[in-house]
Amino acid sequence: MIDDPRTVQMDVVDLEIGMYISELDRPWIDTPFLVEGFYIESQDEIDRLHELCKYVFVDVRRSRKSKHLRTGRILGHHHELKQRQQLHGATDSGHNPLAATFSSGGKPKDHFLFSTRRLKQYEDTSTVEAEMGPARKAYNTLLKHMIDCQQTLANGGALDLSWVRPAIEALVASITRNPDAAVWYARIKDEKSYGPRHCVSTAIWAAAFGRSLGLPMQELSRLATGGLLLDIGKFGLPEELLSKQGKLDVTEFQHIQTHVQIGLVMVKHSGLSNRTVTEMIETHHERYAGQGYPKGLAGDDIPLYGRIAAIVDCYDAITSKRVYAPAMSPSDAIKRLYAWRDQDFDGSLVESFIQAIGLYPAGTLVELNDGRVGVVLSGYRQNKLRPTLLLLLDQNKQALANPSRIDLATTAEHCNGEPLAIASSLAPGSYGLDQEKL
Repeated sequence: MIDDPRTVQMDVVDLEIGMYISELDRPWIDTPFLVEGFYIESQDEIDRLHELCKYVFVDVRRSRKSKHLRTGRILGHHHELKQRQQLHGATDSGHNPLAATFSSGGKPKDHFLFSTRRLKQYEDTSTVEAEMGPARKAYNTLLKHMIDCQQTLANGGALDLSWVRPAIEALVASITRNPDAAVWYARIKDEKSYGPRHCVSTAIWAAAFGRSLGLPMQELSRLATGGLLLDIGKFGLPEELLSKQGKLDVTEFQHIQTHVQIGLVMVKHSGLSNRTVTEMIETHHERYAGQGYPKGLAGDDIPLYGRIAAIVDCYDAITSKRVYAPAMSPSDAIKRLYAWRDQDFDGSLVESFIQAIGLYPAGTLVELNDGRVGVVLSGYRQNKLRPTLLLLLDQNKQALANPSRIDLATTAEHCNGEPLAIASSLAPGSYGLDQEKL
């Protein structure tokens, strides 16, 4: 039980609209409520809590009055609250530290990080199916250019970035209409072309994250450009160093770290001049508690877009198979980022990133609790645990003659008396499924 005099434990059957939920009886990361602390706004949210939890913790002082709120119950908890405050010597200013990342109304702190910007509420104006063509074209264009850059630099040539602006604008246009198709392509992994694909995928994650935050298109283009060029300096490092399978020694690791400065010099000499982009390159390996490089910056001393860059760069890296590490499933990667919040990464931005992409972003291979295998198409932003899938394999892991769509949020199908649900996310290439050919 939470040792917080403001908070009382309550059975889910007693919940009412207007109450502030500060903690659950299970980890937040295991539920669709992938943020810590929120107001109950509807009966649907109460029903969802009833499905997931036996009890929750309600912050009585933050719970707001509502025409739906029966005062007798809440007054009873106020009486209990006073007794607990006397016992703990607490004041009204005390609060649950886990809920402290949110302000009144349940808004994440990052809402205030962008207080000087005019934010936009994006609406999907295209379906994932309609956006597959434009997203594929934008992805392939960027990938080809990044492969060309890698080869040019390996041969001692100069970096040419004259193509970046139109290529990035095409990508961002697709993401603003509907990010699902571009996110699908970000999930395509190939160890042999890891470097260029990581650059393009990081650009996609950055723009998709920025869209979720409500940043205007110009800012999305800057974020995507920065994401694309974060690791451009690695193209100037020896291939034998980048492809070493064993642990790097101190000298080798210091050599790897030089990719930040190498990248900054490359971009400067290319003629591309944008402060956001250079700040992202320079600070994407800084860490929130100050243990990063090259300068050991900490907290808000790391530029805002540098903090975003650190998250998207890490997420794509750990969900990709590299010569020295296997690919992590998207859900495991999200749990790892969550565990690293406020140490490696800005906690409020981590929580917003989770809100943006969910546990199972488009393109994620998943296995259902009935044994069938599918790939996430859409719906992962709205129903984080119950997206829409394209079913590919039957219970015996044999290819379906006619792959079919299924919306887990609305399906009436069951498995052994339980609602049909995702049992686990799978690594790219599982069961021989090649996402690029789907």
